[in-house]
Amino acid sequence: MLFLREINPLSFKLLERIYRQSRHHQVRQRAHFLMIASQRTKVNQLMEIFDISYKTVYNWINRWESEGMVGLYNQPGRGRKKTFNSEQSQKIRGWAKEEPRQLKQVVQKVKSEWDIDISTKTIKRILKSLSMSWHRMRRCTRGEPDPAEYSRKQAELEKLKQLEDAGKINLYYLDETGFCLIPVVPYGWQNIGEYLSIDSSRSKRLNVLGIMSRNNHLEAYVSTETINSDVIAACIDSFFPVVNLPTYIVMDRASIHTSGAIFERLEEWKQRGITIFELPAYSPELNLIEILWRFIKYQWLTTDAYSSWKSLVYSVEKILKEFGENM
Repeated sequence: MLFLREINPLSFKLLERIYRQSRHHQVRQRAHFLMIASQRTKVNQLMEIFDISYKTVYNWINRWESEGMVGLYNQPGRGRKKTFNSEQSQKIRGWAKEEPRQLKQVVQKVKSEWDIDISTKTIKRILKSLSMSWHRMRRCTRGEPDPAEYSRKQAELEKLKQLEDAGKINLYYLDETGFCLIPVVPYGWQNIGEYLSIDSSRSKRLNVLGIMSRNNHLEAYVSTETINSDVIAACIDSFFPVVNLPTYIVMDRASIHTSGAIFERLEEWKQRGITIFELPAYSPELNLIEILWRFIKYQWLTTDAYSSWKSLVYSVEKILKEFGENM
């Protein structure tokens, strides 16, 4: 017959705290077991409540009697030994980075290198333990910015932010993007084996030019027509008819930003207190408005927005209008 000695009030309170707060499921379960067992619950009831065997009941009570609170926790060395050591795991990480979408090739390399047969599920568990996850890749520019120029421009941009924080200048970010009925397909929770579908069809393109401040004030121009250098110049004149502080507009080096039509206006804008701050090539992460475009495309546009051209236009314009107010 199994016997559990009476648990004193202090230990019972500690067990109750462990049951409610421990991040380990097994520890919480054992603490809960001891709380109920201390109430003279019969063994067969304990086995039924916790879905455990008689041997497990015996082991849990025996460890509590001999080790106390320490007995709630698994001891080092318990459980199945790791198939791979840390060096091998890091090598598996490297192979996964070389072929991030083809884990079967990693399985083949493990077999070739160490003559170990494993499944892709095991590889996934190893990668998750190394803080890797399966998620969407991000498009990037084809080239890399010049390191020296990037550092210099980044430092200059930080100084401009500090000047704006001090109330000495105004700083804005300008960029263009486009939307059509071919959606940016997002991830979403779905039943296993079922796939949600999003309407997709060819359509004209809804072009947006935005000028945004760091406090989320946005001026946007929306059109189905092509946005060219003349449109950009007209928007700058329209959005900034008069400036009360020196104003800097951050732009990338897209061809429509560096054309003759823009170059001819630089001196005029400078006399009016408007300076164009040109980012280094291949550095979209320095342009704050690029983050806004990503949020709209990947998070804020609902799947219903792609049901029709009218719905898409309405959804995009609503987001642009409410940005900075409700978002």
